[in-house]
Amino acid sequence: MSLQEKTDEEIIKIAKPIWDNLIQCSNNKDYSGFTKNFSAQMLYGANEIEIGKQWANNELLVNLSNDSLCLGCLRRNEYVTILYKQKSSKLSGEFLGRLVLGLEDNNVKIFGATIF
Repeated sequence: MSLQEKTDEEIIKIAKPIWDNLIQCSNNKDYSGFTKNFSAQMLYGANEIEIGKQWANNELLVNLSNDSLCLGCLRRNEYVTILYKQKSSKLSGEFLGRLVLGLEDNNVKIFGATIF
């Protein structure tokens, strides 16, 4: 069954541990853990030096709270985007997180991840 055919609840259940892992690994600056669910396409553009620069220059990316709220799912073509209301353990305010999931060799992989 494709991701697009799953209910929002089913997708959120799949996405939660993936999002939680991204938060934990980003806070710990753990490149291998952070990229472990990346698709081949994402890995191609996510080299360790560039991600390290982002961690060094963006205080939000290394101070993400475990407290996030899933806002919902968007389906487009073969991908599903899950949106999160994300907080920081250090910065005030709320941020928008975006996780794009798709299938690669019948495995759920990350095809996009941003927070702003």
